[in-house]
Amino acid sequence: MDKTNFSTYAISEVLLRAISDLGYETPTPVQQAVIPAVLNGKDVLVQSQTGSGKTASFGIPLCEKVEWTENKPQVLVLEPTRELAQQVQEDLINIGRYKRIKATAVYGKASYVKQKSELKQKSHIVVGTPGRVLDHIKKGSLPLEKINCLVIDEADEMLNMGFIDQVKEIIQALPEAKNTMLFSATMPQTIEQMSRSYLNEPIVVKIEATEKTIPKIQHAFLETTDENKLAALEAVTIVENPDTCIIFGNTQEKVNDTYDFLVKAGYPVGKLHGGMMQEDRFEVMDAFRKGKFRYLIATDVAARGIDIENITHVINLDVPFEKESYIHRVGRTGRAGKEGFALTFVTPKEMALKKEIESFGAFTMTKITLPNAKLVARSKAAFEKKITTKQKPKHQKAKRVNEEITKVYFNGGKKKKLRALDFVGTLSNIEGITAEDIGIITIQENVTYVDILNGKGQLVIQAMKDRTIKGKQLKVHVARKK
Repeated sequence: MDKTNFSTYAISEVLLRAISDLGYETPTPVQQAVIPAVLNGKDVLVQSQTGSGKTASFGIPLCEKVEWTENKPQVLVLEPTRELAQQVQEDLINIGRYKRIKATAVYGKASYVKQKSELKQKSHIVVGTPGRVLDHIKKGSLPLEKINCLVIDEADEMLNMGFIDQVKEIIQALPEAKNTMLFSATMPQTIEQMSRSYLNEPIVVKIEATEKTIPKIQHAFLETTDENKLAALEAVTIVENPDTCIIFGNTQEKVNDTYDFLVKAGYPVGKLHGGMMQEDRFEVMDAFRKGKFRYLIATDVAARGIDIENITHVINLDVPFEKESYIHRVGRTGRAGKEGFALTFVTPKEMALKKEIESFGAFTMTKITLPNAKLVARSKAAFEKKITTKQKPKHQKAKRVNEEITKVYFNGGKKKKLRALDFVGTLSNIEGITAEDIGIITIQENVTYVDILNGKGQLVIQAMKDRTIKGKQLKVHVARKK
């Protein structure tokens, strides 16, 4: 295909502006194939690797197609993990920022009541994990009648995690007249059967791995025992001295023990596993994304929820139980054409598992030996210098989209019978303010939050001190950060 920029597609100016501000320059192969298909109302079946730009491939056309004036959800996106649900919600909000697209995330281990309240407000897109989405459907808190697009993302991971029956139940509950998009890194038989059952004459897109999407990874293994793993980890990391490293353990206990060990050793480190509170997990992910620490220790729950470039090393403290898990873990490194190093610690009883992974991935792990004490001692000074040096803040792709936004608080909401259109009408009558300066509007029972774009927040706050909305004088100020 010869599409070379996003303006070639039937995409509105407000979306093109956000796409440009987010740093998207030319469409990736998956975007070239999927964007026009979705804009034309076709079902799509996509086999594509992580890092190929697939979230934008469905996010851009779906944000384009959303009717802003409709209050009920029009799009449902299913994700296998909470981290991915939150990440995709964030991506969709950023793509649809200037169109005022509201995306709501629903997932387990978070307040059902709070989510129910958010779903009562205008929500154009709902992103969620299958279990919690099904809860909301069964309890009537997720209205389905206006949903005209369903995205099943990371379908092979849904299968691995045992969610396929829930996904099927959700599909049965949705309106029959809808477009369905199914994305999967691999295409096992069950996923192919699903696509035949639920997709209507889909456009089939298979993105061949390219130089940019094939991770350039050096696969290696180190023979050790369970008892020696932590000492080996310390020796290897001192010598390798990674810029950014993810260490995977198979269990929460292994992650906790490794975290405690590395904290005592003075490493800048965070941990992530399913036993932690959801807010804490998000906080850790956010801090790691921003470069606040160099080492993250995680269970597989994190393998599909991390979208960070420049991770130089992945270390598997344990050989993963599932062959696919190895691919997802090491896929965090060697991205966007850069080289990465994946090291797996293997005990004698894990040798058979290692061979299965090599056969499955069609590669061979190079055997390395434990660095000797002399090499570790020689490497110590450079290692200590790096772990005590603050990292440069990592590039945040949404920075430009968000930098000139002021969230403004109004002390009136649904109880005063206020609607989003009332705010748009009043605010766009202020001199110097147009509808394009008004972002996402969140109306709650007694308060409303409005994102004011383009650095015009203070102008709105000043002007609204002498104006009413629907005849009501409201208090107005910059919203406090939660």
